[in-house]
Amino acid sequence: MAMPSVGVIRCVLSCVGKSASSQLIQHAPKADVVVPYLCFHRRRYSAQTEVKKSTKLRQMLLSSKLEFMMEAHSGISACIAEEAGFKAIWASGLSIATQLGVRDSNEASWTQVLEVLEFMNDACSVPILVDADTGYGNFNNARRLVRKLEDRGIAGAAVEDKLFPKTNSLLDGRAQPLADIKEFALKIKAMKETQRDPDFNIVARVEALIAGWGVDEALKRADAYLEAGATAVLMHSKLKEPTEILEFLKAWQNKGPVVLVPTTYYKTPMQVWRDQNVSLAIWANHSVRASVKAMQELTAQIFKEQSTAGVESKIATVKELFRLTKDDELKEAEDKYLPKA
Repeated sequence: MAMPSVGVIRCVLSCVGKSASSQLIQHAPKADVVVPYLCFHRRRYSAQTEVKKSTKLRQMLLSSKLEFMMEAHSGISACIAEEAGFKAIWASGLSIATQLGVRDSNEASWTQVLEVLEFMNDACSVPILVDADTGYGNFNNARRLVRKLEDRGIAGAAVEDKLFPKTNSLLDGRAQPLADIKEFALKIKAMKETQRDPDFNIVARVEALIAGWGVDEALKRADAYLEAGATAVLMHSKLKEPTEILEFLKAWQNKGPVVLVPTTYYKTPMQVWRDQNVSLAIWANHSVRASVKAMQELTAQIFKEQSTAGVESKIATVKELFRLTKDDELKEAEDKYLPKA
């Protein structure tokens, strides 16, 4: 007997409890039918196939194969990631804060982050999952955030179970206080009940391993957040060897989609995660780190040599900037819409 599509399952799930929904959706096949989607801005809300960006991200999270997501922090970095072939973008909180010149401690307001996201989403046709920190406050802030993200065509939000203002997970020697499990689960529930797009994705980022609370606590939290309606759980660790992650995955037994961020344990072969049925791996901050390194070297050389002769062959041409920002489309539009002399 053929399994029903994800769309059919969702209709059934609207009448049953969320505890059952996470189990049914996990094993559902990808929808084979492309459903037209009425949108105000084709690039903002959908790709040329007119599949919603949120639906495309959900398909990645529910995929039976390991998918990948690249960090971006601006419109141009999102465009470059898409051109490289990535099917989705991670709008990194650390990277966005860094390019704004502030610390990753919620020093940039959530409305300032929204403005960056709008430029990013307009610049690419692939879905964006935003690193939404703690949701920028309690359940009320988080559910308002969902509405504003949906307004801008963002495909999903990853929220972490820490306290506002957040502390970056990779900082050494810093306290990493965690939110109460019930409070955070209810925050996820509020976000889910606020969303208008049924495919908008909430990824629950579990910080128990970062805080040193162990795998048992991580399992308890992951269960609670999946039960509350999260599309997937993001299990985070800053150890150089992924022993805790592997222990979690073994005990988790594929209850729901798992997202990993192998920033510190990058030497682990991807086949390890394929064998563990991991859904998604995020390259979380590499574009901004690469750009910082490149700018440091470039500016130091120009300052030293008092000339750009030695760097011109190493940097993008001005014409490449015009190409990336689609100046050819503007030229065509001018020919079409401006009166001829």
